[in-house]
Amino acid sequence: MNFEGKATRLQLFKAGFPFLNFSTPQMKAFWITAFAFFMCFFSWFGIVPFMPQVVKDLGLTPQQKYMSIIVAVSGTVFARLLLGKLCDKFGPRLCYTWLLLLGAIPVIAIAFVQNYTQFLICRLFIGFIGASFVITQYHTSIMFAPNCVGTANATSAGWGNLGGGANRLGMMAISGLIVSMGICDAASSWRWSMAIAGVICALTALVYFFFTQDAPEGNFKDLRAAGKMPEPKKAEAGFMAAAKDYRVWILFLIYAGCFGIELTVYGVMDDYLQNAFNIERNTAMTMVACFALMNIFARTLGGVFGDKFGIKNGLKGRVQFLTIIMCIEGIVLVTFSQISLFPLAFAVLILFSLSVQMAEGATFTVVPFINKKCIGSVAGIVGAGGNVGAVLAGLLIKNNVGGATGAAESAAVSQSFLIIGGIVILSGLLSLLIKFSPEAEAEVKAQTLAAAAEKAKASA
Repeated sequence: MNFEGKATRLQLFKAGFPFLNFSTPQMKAFWITAFAFFMCFFSWFGIVPFMPQVVKDLGLTPQQKYMSIIVAVSGTVFARLLLGKLCDKFGPRLCYTWLLLLGAIPVIAIAFVQNYTQFLICRLFIGFIGASFVITQYHTSIMFAPNCVGTANATSAGWGNLGGGANRLGMMAISGLIVSMGICDAASSWRWSMAIAGVICALTALVYFFFTQDAPEGNFKDLRAAGKMPEPKKAEAGFMAAAKDYRVWILFLIYAGCFGIELTVYGVMDDYLQNAFNIERNTAMTMVACFALMNIFARTLGGVFGDKFGIKNGLKGRVQFLTIIMCIEGIVLVTFSQISLFPLAFAVLILFSLSVQMAEGATFTVVPFINKKCIGSVAGIVGAGGNVGAVLAGLLIKNNVGGATGAAESAAVSQSFLIIGGIVILSGLLSLLIKFSPEAEAEVKAQTLAAAAEKAKASA
C-alpha cells in the first residue's frame, strides 16, 4: 500500500522533555510498537530464567523441558500467518491491541499451573504473542519511506527483541524485589513474576489503542470510508497473492535460518555453556542475556547496510547483502560447534550474535518490496518461517540429545549446531534466486530519490 506522508528519516530523539521523539504519528508508532514488542518478547521468554525452579516445582523430565521449548515457539507459526492477513484487513492498531490483551491471559495463567500438561498448554498460548513481530514490521513498513524503511524495521524489531535478553535480568530483578518485600518466598517467585509481566502487557494494549494510528494519514477504518483504501475483502486476495509468490517462501526459509536459529541457540545456550565449559549457571545466564541484548544495535546494522546496498544497487543490492550476511552466520555457527576452548568460543559466539541479528534485520529490508499491496501477508508468512525454523532446529537438538545429560548432552548439541550451520549457509545462497522486475526496480529507485530529496530539504 502506497500511503502518503511516510517519514523519510528515523529521528529517534529530540531535545527537551520527553527525550524520545513522539512528535509525529510515525515516531509514536515506532516507539510504542518497539515497547509493545519488547513486552511481548519479555513475557514470551519470561519463564526461561526460572526453568530450574519450574523443573523442580513441577517435576519435569529433561525431555519434557525440551518439549516445552519447542511448544513455546510452535504456536507462534499459525499466529504469525493469521496476523499478517488481519493487519491487511483491520490495521496494526487493533491487531496489536487485541494480541496484547488476549496474550496477557496465558502469561498470567502460567502463574497458577500445577503440572506438566497445564504448563505446556500455557507455554503454547503464550507463544502466540511472539506474532507481535509481524505487526511491528507491518506498522513500521507503512510508516517509513523506502530510503529508511529497512533501518526502521530493523531497529523497532531489534529493540523489541531486547525483551528476549532483558527478561533474564529483568525477571530476576522482579523476583528479587517481590521476595524482598515479603510478597512470596523464592520458590514461588517465578509465578508472581510472570503474573506481573502479563499485567504490564494488558496495560500496554491500552497505550497502543489510544496513542497510535494505523498509517501516516489515519486509521484504516477512516481511510476506507474516504475511499483511499480497498475494502477488507480484497485483503483476502492479497494473502493468496503473497502465498503464490516464490520469493515469499525463499524469505520464509531464510528467516527460519536466522531468527529461528537465534531462538533455538539462545534457548539451549545456558545449559550448553554449563555442560561444555563448566560455567556457573548465573554466569551463563548473564552471558546469554548480553548476547541477546546486542539486538540494540546489531539488528539495526542489518537494516542500515540493507538500505545502503539498496540505495546503491537497487533491490538486488538488498538481496546481495542478505546473501552475504546469511553465509557469514552459517560459517560462524559451524566454527562455534567445533570449539572446545572457552575464550575462543566466547569470541565466536559474539560474532554469531552479531551476524544472526544482522541477517534478521537484512531480511526485512527486502520484505516491504515483495508486494506492496499485501505487506502484512508477506510479513506474516516470512515471520512464521522464523518459528518453523525454531521448531525444526529444536526437534533436531531434542532427538540428538535423547536422554543424555552433562558432557554427552553438550556433545549432542554441538553436533546439532554443526548441521544447522550448514543448512544456514545453503539458505543464504538460496536468496540469490530472489528477483525483481525492471519496473519494480525503477519504481523503488524513483521513490528512494524522492525520499532522499525530501530528507535533504527537511534537514536544510
